[in-house]
Amino acid sequence: MKSIFLTFSLAILTVGVAFGQDKKADQKEADRLIGVWAPSNGRALVKVQNIAGKYYGRIVKLKEPNDPETGKPKLDKNNPDESLRDTPLLGYRMLKDFVYAGDDEWTEGTIYDPLSGSLYSCTIKMKKDGSLDIRGYIGVKALGRTDVWTRVK
Repeated sequence: MKSIFLTFSLAILTVGVAFGQDKKADQKEADRLIGVWAPSNGRALVKVQNIAGKYYGRIVKLKEPNDPETGKPKLDKNNPDESLRDTPLLGYRMLKDFVYAGDDEWTEGTIYDPLSGSLYSCTIKMKKDGSLDIRGYIGVKALGRTDVWTRVK
């Protein structure tokens, strides 16, 4: 009886350790998204962070931080919510709620385009060269647009 209990206990422990190692490996893979990224248009830098298990990106640098008309910091003047139009773009969280789906892909998130004031569903795919395919879409991925972001060193 003792040997059956011991065998069963060791089996449970082994499965638990293996599962914990897989979870750590997945987290390490998922955290490769963390860092500062440059969209292809060169207008900004976006810092991606893991906050409570999800990935978010905020604007940390603007090529032109000030509005040419006012000389003051650029605001989210195209936001459809009028109460948010006085929000500075610098520091604005434009990527939200991404989760790692495995296979170098983050899903279930959204991306905000401050130029149009539009919010899109979004997926992020890390390519073999380390760059990101950021695909924003409405409804169906096939009807979206992809931008390539590169990591800032």
